[in-house]
Amino acid sequence: MQEWWKKAVFYQIYPKSFNDTNGDGIGDINGIREKLPYLKQLGVDALWISPIYLSPQVDNGYDIADYRAIDPMFGNNEEMYQLIEEAHAQNLKIVMDFVANHTSDQCVWFRESRKSKDNYFSDFYIWKDAKADGSAPNNWGSSFGGSAWSWDESRQQYYLHYYAKEQPDLNWENPTVRQYIYDMMRFWKTKGVDGWRMDVVTSISKNLDFPDNPRDFTTENQQNGPRMHEFIHEMNQEVLKPFEMMSVGESPAAKSTDAHLLVDPKREELDMIFTFEHMHVDRKKGDVNGRWALKPMDLPALKKILASWQKELRGRGWNALYFENHDRARVISRWGNDEEYRYECATAFATVLHGLQGTPFVYQGEEIGMTNPKFKLEEYEDIELRGNYDFYVKQQQTISEEEFLAAVHKITRDNARTPMQWDDSENAGFSKTDPWFKLNPNYSTVNVVADQKSEKSVFKYYQQLIKLRHTEDLLTEGEFELLYEDDPTRFIYKRIHGKTTWYVIANFSKEEQAMPTELQALKGNFVLRNNPKRQTMQSALAPYEALIFTI
Repeated sequence: MQEWWKKAVFYQIYPKSFNDTNGDGIGDINGIREKLPYLKQLGVDALWISPIYLSPQVDNGYDIADYRAIDPMFGNNEEMYQLIEEAHAQNLKIVMDFVANHTSDQCVWFRESRKSKDNYFSDFYIWKDAKADGSAPNNWGSSFGGSAWSWDESRQQYYLHYYAKEQPDLNWENPTVRQYIYDMMRFWKTKGVDGWRMDVVTSISKNLDFPDNPRDFTTENQQNGPRMHEFIHEMNQEVLKPFEMMSVGESPAAKSTDAHLLVDPKREELDMIFTFEHMHVDRKKGDVNGRWALKPMDLPALKKILASWQKELRGRGWNALYFENHDRARVISRWGNDEEYRYECATAFATVLHGLQGTPFVYQGEEIGMTNPKFKLEEYEDIELRGNYDFYVKQQQTISEEEFLAAVHKITRDNARTPMQWDDSENAGFSKTDPWFKLNPNYSTVNVVADQKSEKSVFKYYQQLIKLRHTEDLLTEGEFELLYEDDPTRFIYKRIHGKTTWYVIANFSKEEQAMPTELQALKGNFVLRNNPKRQTMQSALAPYEALIFTI
């Protein structure tokens, strides 16, 4: 029997920005319930819902105070149970998002842990004494800037936090911690949850030697710790396997060559992982400014990375396919041309992604071609942006404010977090009051209602891609072959299944590009195309044109 998620398309909801029904400017659970018909119309199979647990919202809900309680900001537990029931009635699966690596500092576990070195919760987190001079135990860095260690006055020790100081890392060496996490997962299974997206799950095991990193406040030694596979396998045996819960883990350091260690079914760990590798093809490697040091997107590198994941996981794992999520900017603004060719870009990136073997993940607004806003620095909300601004611009002074803002406009996480644009009414139909975060000013033209009416409808194109995923075995079973891998503007590959071959073709430039001569002679039919003027394979590829051709 084929696992349900192999023919599925997932839709990620960032609840805070999705749909507000109670007029407080913040999206809520009832807002998701209200839009179930819309999601069913799109054709998706499962909803990945970003964290809605009780949280102080230091990191937009990824700082969890109580894993079993819904934050009143979003509604209540009963409304969540109703959402699960109503989604199931429409054959939509529900996948919850949880953080296994850390909690909020407001979690009762941490509040107790910091009181003393000898209570029940003392070893739920990672505590270390200061060095002789009072400094931190080592030079590990927080992903949000600065040190990964913070001093706690009450306990007179440092605690470890890979992210904000309000997000202390759990001590997975403690078996009681692990059982608390597994019990929480079982609790949500009893409520009908179908699976899990696991935030930074590959960080749960730490190198207990705590070796210094090559440079201060970087994060090299902080992924894929020595017991990571052991812990994830235990989670699989305790929860995922017996309760048939689907899993996709965030794995920042994974490469195509080692990914199978996490997702090969024989190993019984995870079903899929989100790699970061393909999302770094616009990053200057080794630059002191980290992710804020950008270069133009390297298309040959993107093609080779995606191709490598296709090849390496074939027969020993499964790909999770994405360009956008709550942590990633709008791909058409980051790597495309969202001003002149917004529709073409949106559908071209969708075509090359959805043509691959794996499970596609669509992020809210991606299906209508939403774009990055270009706000002023002070208008952004994200703690990562603010922490990195203080660290790189103010403290280190390795990047200018102008350069930093230019990078922010391309890649900051807040680009994906502007409220969903439903229509051209006040507040884009998201809320009857001012939203928690500023709207992208282009909502008057870029919105669901306008897109669905348009001759160039991104939504309708996504509907077609999703239908193909459901009906064409070639997409789930077919072999993959990359063509013209060094071509700087054209992304072309083949999918082969039995006697059928599909050519997936896209031009990622704002200039016309010739159709390769050998493809001009192909005899067959168009499966899908974003340029309605194309009738043959002979003509040149228009800017950001994409098509699938079958022979």
